[in-house]
Amino acid sequence: MLNDQVSDNVHKRTYWDWIIIKKFSAPAVIIFAALASLSVTFIIAREGYETGIIIICGIIALPVIYGTVVYPKFGIVSLIIISFFINYSSRFLPEPTPIGLVMDIWTYLLILGLFVKMKNDKQWGYFNNPITYFLLIWLGYNILEILNPVSPSILEWVFTVRTVAFIMLMYFVFLYHIRTKEFIKILIKLWLALDVVAAISGIQQEFFKLLPFEHDWLYRYPDRFKLLFIAGHLRKWAIFSDPVVFAYNMVAAALLCIALMFGPIKFGKKVILAVMAGLFVFVMLYTGTRASYVIIPAGIVMLFVLKLNRQIFIFSIISGLCLGFLIKVPTSNPTLARFQSAFKPSKDASFEERARNQERIKPYILAHPIGGGLGSVGIWGERFAPNSYLSKFPPDSGYVRVAVELGWIGLLLYCIFNFVIMYKGIQYYYMIRDPELKTYCLGMILIIFAFDIGNYPQQALVQYPSNILFFLAMAILNITMRLDLAARKLKPDIKTG
Repeated sequence: MLNDQVSDNVHKRTYWDWIIIKKFSAPAVIIFAALASLSVTFIIAREGYETGIIIICGIIALPVIYGTVVYPKFGIVSLIIISFFINYSSRFLPEPTPIGLVMDIWTYLLILGLFVKMKNDKQWGYFNNPITYFLLIWLGYNILEILNPVSPSILEWVFTVRTVAFIMLMYFVFLYHIRTKEFIKILIKLWLALDVVAAISGIQQEFFKLLPFEHDWLYRYPDRFKLLFIAGHLRKWAIFSDPVVFAYNMVAAALLCIALMFGPIKFGKKVILAVMAGLFVFVMLYTGTRASYVIIPAGIVMLFVLKLNRQIFIFSIISGLCLGFLIKVPTSNPTLARFQSAFKPSKDASFEERARNQERIKPYILAHPIGGGLGSVGIWGERFAPNSYLSKFPPDSGYVRVAVELGWIGLLLYCIFNFVIMYKGIQYYYMIRDPELKTYCLGMILIIFAFDIGNYPQQALVQYPSNILFFLAMAILNITMRLDLAARKLKPDIKTG
C-alpha cells in the first residue's frame, strides 16, 4: 500500500511537471500569453482602469464559477463568506449598484451544481424528512402567490420570489452536500470567525472613528443618520446592512458558543468560547437593537430546558442574577439605559407604535386570507406600486409582514412550518447519541429559536447573512441526525470485524 502511495505521488508530480514544462513552455502558449497581455494592456490604456478591473474580475470569475459548480464544498464556504461581506462591499459603490445580483448568481451556481451532482449520485433519501416536506409546501405557497388577484403588480412577486425562493433552495444544497462531521465543524468555525471579524468592526465603529467610506455612507442621506442616531448615541452596524442584522447575528453567535461550551471539548477551548460569547454580547449592546437584548436570556432558558444538569443550572442562575442586576441598576449610560428599556415594553414608544400599526392592519389581514401579494410591502411595493395602501405600511415584524403579504392562511402555514422545525430539532437532539453531533444539533436549535423570537419585533430573516444561516441551521438539524444513524449502522460491522 505504501508503494502504491509513493507511485501515485510520483505520478502526480511527473504529470504536473509535464503540464508545466511541455505545455506551458510550448512556443504557441508563450506567444498567446504575450499577445493576450499586450492586448489587455492596450485596452486598459485606451478605455481606462475600470475596464481593466472588469477584465481582471472576468479572469478570476471563470475558475471561481467552475469551482462553485464542480466543488460544492468550495461553493458553500464561498456563499457564507460572501453573505457576510456583501453589504459591506456595497459601501464602496454607488447606491443603485445591484450588488445583490452577486448572491443571486452564487445561489444559481450552487443549485446548478446540485443538479449536476444528483444526475450521477441520486441520493434522494437525504431529503426524506418532515422539515423538507413543509419547506416544499411553504415554497409552493409563495410561488402560487403569483396568482393573487389583489396584488397590484406582478413585478413585486418576480423581484421578491427571486431571492426568497432561491434562498430557500439553499437548504437542499446544504442538506445534500454536507455529509461529514468534519465539514460541519469547518462551517461552524468559519461562522464564528466571520462573526469575530464583524465584532471587531463594531468595536472599531464604537471606540474609534468611522472609516471614510462608512462615514460617507452614513451621511449620504439625512434620514439614514436620523434613523441610526438615537438618544445621543450612534447605533453600530459593523459589516452588515443595519444594526438589527448586526445584533441578531451577534446573538446567534453567542448562543452557538454557549451551546458548544457544554459539549465534549477541552477546557481551554471552553474558555475561548466563553470569551467569544462575552465579546458578541458586549458588542451587541452598541447596536441599540432592544429586541436582541431579550433573546439572549430566552435562549438560555431554552438551553436550561433542553439540557438540564448541574452545570446548566449554575450557569442559568448566574446569568439570571447578572441580568437582574443590569436591569435594575441605576445608570446614566445611554447604552445601558436602552438595554434596560427592552425589559419595560410598556414604556417604550417604538413598541407602542408597532402595536398601533398591527392593530390598524388587522382588519386588512382578516379580509384578505391570501394577503396582498408577495413583495407588496417594503422596497418592491414602494417601487412598483407606490400608491398602494400596503406600500406605505411599515411591517416591522417578520410575522406581520407574512400576514400582510400572504394572508392569515400564509401566516398559519408559516407558524406550522416553524413549529415543525423546532419540534423535529428537539426530537433529533434527544435521539442523537454522538455527543459531538448532539452539541451541534443543540446549537442549531438555539439559533433557530433566537431567530424565531427575533422575527416578531423585527424582520429577522430578510437580510444577508441571517437568511443563509437560518437555512444552514435547519439543514444541520437533519444532517446531525443522519450522520448519527449512519454511525450506528457501522458499529456492528466494526465490532465483528
